Amino acid sequence: MSLEERKTWTSRIGFVLASAGAAVGLGAIWKFPYMAGTNGGSVFLFPYVLLTFTVGLVLLVAEIALGRTGRGGIVTAYRRLGGPIFVPAGYLGVLTGFLVLCFYSAIGGWTIAYFCEALTGTGLITDQSQLGAHFEELTANPVTALGFQWLFLLINGLIVALDVTKGIERVSKVLMPLLFVMMLVLIVRGLMLPGAMAGVEFLFKFDPEAFTLDGLLAAMGFTFFSLCVGCGCMLTYGSYLDRKTNLLSGCLWIAFLGVVASLLGGLMIMPSVFAFGLDPTAGPGLTFITMPAVFAQIPFGQIFAIMFYLCIVVAAITSSVSMIEILVAFLVDEKKLSRPSASVLSTVALAVVGALPCLSFGMLSDVKFFNRNFFDLFDFFTSNLSLPVGGLVILVLAGWWCWPKVSQDIAGDVPRSNRWFLWLRVMMLVVSPLLVLAVLVSGLM
Repeated sequence: MSLEERKTWTSRIGFVLASAGAAVGLGAIWKFPYMAGTNGGSVFLFPYVLLTFTVGLVLLVAEIALGRTGRGGIVTAYRRLGGPIFVPAGYLGVLTGFLVLCFYSAIGGWTIAYFCEALTGTGLITDQSQLGAHFEELTANPVTALGFQWLFLLINGLIVALDVTKGIERVSKVLMPLLFVMMLVLIVRGLMLPGAMAGVEFLFKFDPEAFTLDGLLAAMGFTFFSLCVGCGCMLTYGSYLDRKTNLLSGCLWIAFLGVVASLLGGLMIMPSVFAFGLDPTAGPGLTFITMPAVFAQIPFGQIFAIMFYLCIVVAAITSSVSMIEILVAFLVDEKKLSRPSASVLSTVALAVVGALPCLSFGMLSDVKFFNRNFFDLFDFFTSNLSLPVGGLVILVLAGWWCWPKVSQDIAGDVPRSNRWFLWLRVMMLVVSPLLVLAVLVSGLM
């Protein structure tokens, strides 16, 4: 496919909502609340917001610009812009997206399972020990766990099999506004509970004495995770962006919506947790073990449980389609497969390999490498190694190797002598690489 023939988003709002959907995902509703809960609330929140609009925004601009300039998926764009030397890094990006979706789809399957339970009214129990046992039973049952994971992957495969404007863009235009509306309804309900303001204070009342280096590094790592940068998701979406769209303003909107979604995710959970005296440091189980206990104790709890888990399913899908799109774009651009064929092949491969992390809580729980099961191993490799390395490659390629082309693509009507560009170049060449290296080193240690 030539540069001119490549499909483009039909509108800027379609691009922004699709990209924001990739950025929001389970990070906002599942990961942000428990990360904030285990890292001091506001002392995690404020660095995360600051880093998103500095380092995160620079990485986002660089990755999307590389996609629009290279007009292809990550391997194709890297070859066109950087030559053969950058092709292995492109393959690393494809592998990263594949491995992330392998374990991400297991969590996506859990969200569908809990949504189904909310519909039937089961699972709303006040005893968290029973809820914990129920969660362990769900994740350990191979038929249930694999069934819901494959259903989640099937939904993703059907969306990306369509033309990018008829699939991802159209779905994002419906699901993203729906997600924000449902989150606002749940927030209003949670804030009406007695004692809920303690959760708001936990999130927004800054306590300098609670600040730790570990909390800062966690905020930096979550910034990269929440914006979905480093693996080629945003680069692939950028390759469908037309030349007329203002790239900088689009990236600002994506970062803004990503932060807003995380804040809404925190407000959706923390006030209710504090209102019922539950533990905000419950970790990853906050969504699947703590929240059902909340819904079991409030009037019309089943209705709000249905809405809550539908929110999570929607967020998971809008993010996961961006990861499967990395694989589909690679197969279409590099292997010349049709989009439907590439979608089928990607979905089947994800279902086969994704069974390893999915079964890590049951049949394969005793199979470990470096003292980690498959789920933890996939998560560690991508989060702590390949995503930071991918971020460094993006910064080197965009900020140094092909800066003249990339800066021209970013600029549009803005003069490159503008102070914006000086700041952007310094961030790409110096500040952002140092911070990404810090995340890489701390993650490996």
